[in-house]
Amino acid sequence: MAPFVGLIISYLAGSIPSAYIAGRLRGVDLRKHGSGNLGATNVVRVLGVKTGAVVFIADLLKGFLPVYFLPMYTETLRPGMWALVFGAAAILGHVKPIFLLGRGGGKGVATATGVFLALAFIPMLAAEVVWIVTFYFTRYVSLASLLGAAVLPIAILAWYRHPQSPVFIASVIIAAFVFWTHRANIGRLRRGQEHRFVKKEMAG
Repeated sequence: MAPFVGLIISYLAGSIPSAYIAGRLRGVDLRKHGSGNLGATNVVRVLGVKTGAVVFIADLLKGFLPVYFLPMYTETLRPGMWALVFGAAAILGHVKPIFLLGRGGGKGVATATGVFLALAFIPMLAAEVVWIVTFYFTRYVSLASLLGAAVLPIAILAWYRHPQSPVFIASVIIAAFVFWTHRANIGRLRRGQEHRFVKKEMAG
């Protein structure tokens, strides 16, 4: 398979609007409810934690599967490099899905999680632990995502001890991208206006 074909497949996989589909199956356009974002967090807020968990796993797999499998079938001498490219394409598809004309995607956290579970499993688990602990004590999904994204490059550097590693460089870029997609959340956190999950929402 030519690398360009893998690139297209990765972007199309990332573009599958899991949250939008879940909402439509329940008769809801999530772009008009909750935060309006097509990510697992808004699905939990509007449709409940069970549906949100399904959407999160689906979004995670959109990043994991292309990165893990496509390089095996790509005609290239640099499969590792193309794994990174495929991961970036999947994340871009999630944020700017072609199936929704490039509008109304998610913020890329779940798909990026899948990408780095394929690329750097142990460091990604460390970042997930930070996410879980932060959310447990604060109930802010956005803050948990931001801290998890910030910890990932540190964990990769500590684990591989190679600052020139393409995976480390990619993790820095993705961390910056996550901060960019969460810029509105950062503003609300500073103003004390960010949505905090309560037990009722988590039990939904």
